[in-house]
Amino acid sequence: MGANFEHKLDPPAGPADAGLESVRWIGREPLPVPLERTPVRELPAHPDHKRRGTRTKWIAAAAVLAIGIAAAVAWKIRSPTPITTSLAGRESIPLVTVVTPDLKPVVSAVTFTGTIAARYDMPIGIDGDAGRIVSVNVEAGDHVRRGQLLAKLDDSVLQPQVNRLAASLEQARAQAALSAAEYRRAKGVEAAGALSAEDIEKRRATSLTDEAAVKVAAAQLAEAQARLNRTRVVAPESGTVLTRKAEVGQTASPGGDALFRLASGSEIEMRGQVAEQDLGSLKVGQDATVYLTGLSQPFTGRVRLLGAVIDTQSRLGDIRISLKPDPALRPGAFARGSVTTANVQRPILPQTAVLSDDQGTYVLVVTADNKVERRGVRVSGTTADGVIISGGLTGQEHIVATAGGFLRAGESVTVAPSTQSPANAESPAKTQQS
Repeated sequence: MGANFEHKLDPPAGPADAGLESVRWIGREPLPVPLERTPVRELPAHPDHKRRGTRTKWIAAAAVLAIGIAAAVAWKIRSPTPITTSLAGRESIPLVTVVTPDLKPVVSAVTFTGTIAARYDMPIGIDGDAGRIVSVNVEAGDHVRRGQLLAKLDDSVLQPQVNRLAASLEQARAQAALSAAEYRRAKGVEAAGALSAEDIEKRRATSLTDEAAVKVAAAQLAEAQARLNRTRVVAPESGTVLTRKAEVGQTASPGGDALFRLASGSEIEMRGQVAEQDLGSLKVGQDATVYLTGLSQPFTGRVRLLGAVIDTQSRLGDIRISLKPDPALRPGAFARGSVTTANVQRPILPQTAVLSDDQGTYVLVVTADNKVERRGVRVSGTTADGVIISGGLTGQEHIVATAGGFLRAGESVTVAPSTQSPANAESPAKTQQS
């Protein structure tokens, strides 16, 4: 096979052919028909291409500027020139108000609740035969004397029995007197032999029998009189009638409900219960104050009795306060008692100065170098003057009074001048325990 030569077309020489590319064909034989030249035109530049080029230039300029600024900042940081503190930085130290919790007398008291009750509550009923009530002579609240008639039962059956037995007793006494006289006469003629010894002995036996019959009749009469007396319901002791359930026409029977309840001696007391942890600070004879609901007047008394046992469920013990009789002290009334247990010196702070969190109760103390120090305290109660601190303070510290929650331990503060501490009052405070 022979090699084929390339046939090239001559490029145009005229100006009309400017910008046209020549076409070259490679083949074995030249084409018999000459090819026409196809003009290729260049597209004009689009406007977006120009914008993209301008944007690229701006980005490059911004990058160069940023690098320059970063270099300037790095040089400034490394330079040994001292940094001056602005006025705002110097004035950022907090200004606080402090108080000094001077020691004040604090009265500790144990409080409890209970009810007013009669010291000796005596139920009164009947202990004889059942009977119908025919009269009631007293009302609830009346003061009665010992032996005073309270109510009376029907005695229409017992009274005749007493009368009959009284007559039988008189008859037995008369017969006994006659027998005794005959025995004395027989004894007088015994020396003369007018009567035999047997007759004299019979008369003596008859006299003794009649004397015994007198005693039997007297006993029967006493029994009947006792049964008759039981139809009279009387007061066993002097005191105040608390309740009355007896009504005229009512049938009273032994073992039934009490007809009356009597406060023996009109003695009144308060019965309450005290928490187990407070019983140790109470003693018999301590002064107590009792308050009734709806009355502003307090009633004074003394601790009369402390319970010997603690209830295993409620962990409370009994306490009884003896009170003076008063018409306002009605048994069953709700009462609140208070017993003074101690009088000690304790620091007192405003409530805003005492803070608490998960770690416990604390205050913020300003030290001598105007630094804030956290100090844990123990609170024993509250009064009208503030919070009583029973541990953690000596009473000479400077305590942040308000807004302590915005401060941190170790922070520097400025103490504001104060003319008087709010805890300088001289009146004793009173705390209550319950």
